[in-house]
Amino acid sequence: MRHSLSRLANLLGGLALAAPLAASAAPDLADWDAVRDEARGQTVYWNAWGGDTRTNGYIAWVAQRMAEAHGVEVVHVKLDDTSTAVSRVVAEKAAGNVDEGSIDLIWINGENFAAMQERELLFGPFAEALPHFSLTRPEANPEVVTDFTQPTQGYESPWGKAQITFYYEAEEVAEPPGSIAALLDWARANPGRFTYPRIPDFTGSTFLKQALIALTDQPEALYAPVEKSDFAAVTAPLWAYLDALHPHLWRDGRQFPDSGPALRGLMGDGELALAFTFYPSEPAAAVADFELPESTRSYVLDDGTLGNVHFVAIPFNSPHKAGALVLADFLLSPVAQAHKQDLAVWGDRTVLDVAHLDEATRSLFAIDAENPAMLSPEALHKTLPEPHPSWMTALQAAWQARYTAR
Repeated sequence: MRHSLSRLANLLGGLALAAPLAASAAPDLADWDAVRDEARGQTVYWNAWGGDTRTNGYIAWVAQRMAEAHGVEVVHVKLDDTSTAVSRVVAEKAAGNVDEGSIDLIWINGENFAAMQERELLFGPFAEALPHFSLTRPEANPEVVTDFTQPTQGYESPWGKAQITFYYEAEEVAEPPGSIAALLDWARANPGRFTYPRIPDFTGSTFLKQALIALTDQPEALYAPVEKSDFAAVTAPLWAYLDALHPHLWRDGRQFPDSGPALRGLMGDGELALAFTFYPSEPAAAVADFELPESTRSYVLDDGTLGNVHFVAIPFNSPHKAGALVLADFLLSPVAQAHKQDLAVWGDRTVLDVAHLDEATRSLFAIDAENPAMLSPEALHKTLPEPHPSWMTALQAAWQARYTAR
């Protein structure tokens, strides 16, 4: 199902020649009761990554609750890569389909949001009109209205938080590496016991950005469009680092796992002693599910790790916008956010400002401090901001050209 970045770029470029199109009338966001009434009986096609059983299980629970509480059927269209859904909306707009799109909601962020917003492929602004959006307290938490340095302007609704978190087998690793530089030394001393997912997997691509932030002598360039910098000069330390690291990775760096869940599987099988995830609670959830041993421990690098908020968005030509709006709002409800954060369900961190919820609601978000692999919330306070979205696309292309052509 993967679409190449070049094909997506070509499709987006073709839209520059297309005449402006107008979508059908949108629901009245000022009348939420009318939105709910319009949503009842609709089927919402939610395009979302389908590569993890926990995520899929949570979305199935959401679908059940939406049907029971709102009379909305939610169909999870499982994706290998979000660009597949983006390409579909691009093609529909190019064909003049402004009312009967095949996608009602997309789990999206980063370069895919930037690409869709640039070409006016999204419905909105809508996020601030969602009844539960105020619980995120955007005035105090700007990350819920910013996506890879880009203001969301109400065209995305926040759904969850992510931050790179390393985890290790404590019975084998006495002192895990605390920096990207130390990771190379550790890999040399422990050959075959670490790796990262193959690019363009999102988790693997995020590792590239984490390493680049730590290694480049021009970090400020990462927060502007890539074409404004000397890409080769900015990234030269990264490629030198990876050239040195790869011979010491799992299977000598000749093969890479396909995804973050596959990386977790290698840890569970004992093939690795050190790994990482973009979901801080994932190691603890895997321990609770007996996928990882109780000796698993989690940590973040000394200088912090890359983090972001992930979002949902509504394509401009969704035929079921009311249902998509009600779904986006339900995803922000305390009951849905708390269920998502539950280690037994998914473990994805909430975007709600829990400290400002009432006491009874706050209790829904209690952290399982007894799980030895669970990080305290304080450990995640040093979050590094995401680079401009154009850097991810450029890094993916450069990595593939450098390492898959061999």
